[in-house]
Amino acid sequence: MTLTMSNLPTDLVEEIISRVSLKSMRAVRLTCKKWNDLFKSRSFTKMHIGKQEQAARELGQTRMIMMMDYNVYLMGIVLNENPSTESLGKLTCLQDSEQVKIYQVFHCEGLLLCILKDDDTKVVVWNPYLGQTRWIQTRKYNHASGGKGRDFYMYALGYENNCENRTRRKPKILRFIDDFNRYPKNPALRYEIYDFDSDLWTTLDVFPHYRILSHHGISLKGNTYWGVVERNAKAHIKHIICFDFTSERFGPFLPLPLPFRDWKAQCVSLSSVRDEKIAAFFQERGTYKVEIWITTKIETENVSWSNFFTTNMPSCIGYRLKSFLIDEEKQVAVVFDKEGKNLCDTVHIIGEAGCLRKVELGEPAEKKCLPLVCSYVPSTVQIKLHKGGKRKEQSE
Repeated sequence: MTLTMSNLPTDLVEEIISRVSLKSMRAVRLTCKKWNDLFKSRSFTKMHIGKQEQAARELGQTRMIMMMDYNVYLMGIVLNENPSTESLGKLTCLQDSEQVKIYQVFHCEGLLLCILKDDDTKVVVWNPYLGQTRWIQTRKYNHASGGKGRDFYMYALGYENNCENRTRRKPKILRFIDDFNRYPKNPALRYEIYDFDSDLWTTLDVFPHYRILSHHGISLKGNTYWGVVERNAKAHIKHIICFDFTSERFGPFLPLPLPFRDWKAQCVSLSSVRDEKIAAFFQERGTYKVEIWITTKIETENVSWSNFFTTNMPSCIGYRLKSFLIDEEKQVAVVFDKEGKNLCDTVHIIGEAGCLRKVELGEPAEKKCLPLVCSYVPSTVQIKLHKGGKRKEQSE
């Protein structure tokens, strides 16, 4: 009898397909139903993810999610003497035949919360590895503060920290608007949380004594952190604050490391490090001084910091909030920015000696869309169905 893939033993088929790269996974899943069903098996996906992580380590490659031109990509970056980036695939559109533009993306342990650029009536939670999505209708309100145009809410994706089994954790979405900066005398103030089990939004009683200045929260162990200042202060970010998805409450101010709380003009960007730590990227206007600090301890009510490195960056990177990743082993930061007259998307690899390398990603089609990155590890967490509904599944 001639051996073909269709009549090979199941364990051998699993072993072969488990070696398929993330870049080729969609083509494999579309080949036949039997192969696609493999990716619904927890034991197989665990083996497949393990092999992908091993392959990335052997290549010295860091995997990340990157948003460019209002699209989301899986990217790999190699940090060596000749650094390079590789597109491992554009994550396919979230509806069968309808291309959607993604305005913001929030990552939490392999799940993505995507905010649409042209539609504020719904959001979508997405597991790119399993190809599962869940569309969620947002609440509709009268226009905030009587203004015109779209109300821009802030979002965070997290989960309750009361279950050790990662696949059984309950994800939640925080959504809020606080336009104190625009309308200090009559700000719109709404905080609400979405529960996947009940399929309901619930209003939270939040009376903030702070203003959140970070454009994008940082997810860490199921909670989210932002840079904040006192409500009426005209200062730069001096603290961070945590939203605890288990208690559904904000914690106290957590101090940023000294001496940056005393800098007169600073720009502070935040990033997560392997979902275990927070990195803070400080820029001082005028001197181009850059310091990066990493937490040695981080809890909802306690934080301590350690200096990663200090350097000077004249004319290398712009003075603005930016997206970055940290490689602790290589003692470098990977900073994503726009550069030049054409606002090309650019990767700067910086260390204690300054700007070590630069990789140009090319001229973007959407010049106003700043590149956004976060580290990524595939997740086997199933996205819970709507009550009586059907979960949307697709290939990667």
